[in-house]
Amino acid sequence: MIEEVFSVKLPVDETLKLKRNRFNPPDITKSTKRISIITGTHGDELEGQYVCYLLIKWLRENPTKIKGIVDIYPSMNPMGIDSITRNFPFYDVDLNRSFPGHTAEFLPAQVANAIVETVKGSDFAIDIHASNIFLRELPQVRISRSNEHDLVPLAEKLGIDFIWVHDAVTVLESTFSHAMNSIGTKTLVVEMGVGMRITKEYGQNLANGLLNFMAHVGIIDEPVHPCKTSISTQNSEVHFINASEAGIFIPTLEHNVMVKKGEKLGEIIDPLEGVIKESLLSPCDGLLFTIREYPVVYEGSLLARILENPFEVNE
Repeated sequence: MIEEVFSVKLPVDETLKLKRNRFNPPDITKSTKRISIITGTHGDELEGQYVCYLLIKWLRENPTKIKGIVDIYPSMNPMGIDSITRNFPFYDVDLNRSFPGHTAEFLPAQVANAIVETVKGSDFAIDIHASNIFLRELPQVRISRSNEHDLVPLAEKLGIDFIWVHDAVTVLESTFSHAMNSIGTKTLVVEMGVGMRITKEYGQNLANGLLNFMAHVGIIDEPVHPCKTSISTQNSEVHFINASEAGIFIPTLEHNVMVKKGEKLGEIIDPLEGVIKESLLSPCDGLLFTIREYPVVYEGSLLARILENPFEVNE
């Protein structure tokens, strides 16, 4: 059932509307579990659109297997998606830095408040993001260290490639996931792919993982696909590789490969002088899970991230 959860009048006779698609069993009781799946918070992140499509298709085809409430929100920043804009248009504000929001503040904060209010009461929430246009990411769940005890066991049910447990920073306090975890909705952040694109393989795998997750918590009847083991960063180190020179980055490896210490990751070239300005080498053995997608780089630009010895840590 498609429902409008928030609307506000805009200039030139337009209206901003937030909508969800709800699926639920015939009988709802106090013990009925509820999950909210949201995406489209950033207008240039489209990977979640395909996931929503796949989940809704499965739920429509399997109504008798639905035991809980499933709310799917494909577009939390509809104007951003329509205008291919990462931030909230006109205000140039990152919506995911505007939570929990307030009805008396500017429009992005009103939208953030509406999202919190409509998702509030869910037992679980999944916040799906893509990377930006500059980086390609292996599918991952990102969890702040303060929430790892509660969230890592849940993240493992998604069967996603790896779980990144990181130290909290101040900016996380203004995100959707922090706002929801603070009020008791166990919320996982998924990041995958690249901005302005859809990676069908990643979308299908995450949709399968979400069905497995929902089966585990009693929202649907049974797992649909076997759940693979995730790599965790709890006891490992993530290395960031940044550019020391400006130029054009030419990678020599794809992401999602194991690399050896000293192995070449790519080169920064100068197309005017025809020279290699910098060769980037891996600082360790590990999993290359982030790689630069957009070629133009400047000093300090992030080029890659490597998870050191992931399989050694988990043995």
